[in-house]
Amino acid sequence: MYRILIAEDEVQIAAFIDKGLRKNGFETAIVTNGNDVLAKLQSESFNLLLLDLGLPGKSGWMVLKELRQSHQTLPIVIVTARDGESNRQVSLNLGANDFLSKPFRFSDLLRSIKNQLGLLS
Repeated sequence: MYRILIAEDEVQIAAFIDKGLRKNGFETAIVTNGNDVLAKLQSESFNLLLLDLGLPGKSGWMVLKELRQSHQTLPIVIVTARDGESNRQVSLNLGANDFLSKPFRFSDLLRSIKNQLGLLS
């Protein structure tokens, strides 16, 4: 079973993503701030990280930068309210594998996750 870490501080959005992923056969865990992302990834094994940029504690970009500087190859999909090409480019340049702007369709999120995990045929 694939495990996905959801780093999202908005409770309703985290619950929406969590419910949809569990319905589609994924195991999930939720953290609500940037500091907890790094701690959770050190203590447990995940196949993919969904990362909001606007996290309290440590921003999503700081988390992304630290993970990539430590040579962490975990697929990371940015899910953020910060739309715009410049935010997308910064995220991808820092090492994100994909970028989705809120609001998003769950089907687009699921497609991105499956693509990063090599589950699309």
